[in-house]
Amino acid sequence: MDSKQPEVVEGERAMTASLSYPSAPELIAVLPPKGACWYCDKPLDAVRRFCSRNCSAAYAEEAQYHI
Repeated sequence: MDSKQPEVVEGERAMTASLSYPSAPELIAVLPPKGACWYCDKPLDAVRRFCSRNCSAAYAEEAQYHI
């Protein structure tokens, strides 16, 4: 059983819901090109961040859980 009062739990949910996490495009836009895919480390040119859309989507999905 949870020992917290219902009012406290509802307040925590409201606070968590009001936090804004960056969307996938915003998250990816702040990553600098590094010469390798940010997800799988496959060598890339000095402009691209990911080798494919699959790696980009997988990176964004993982980032949501690590924020």
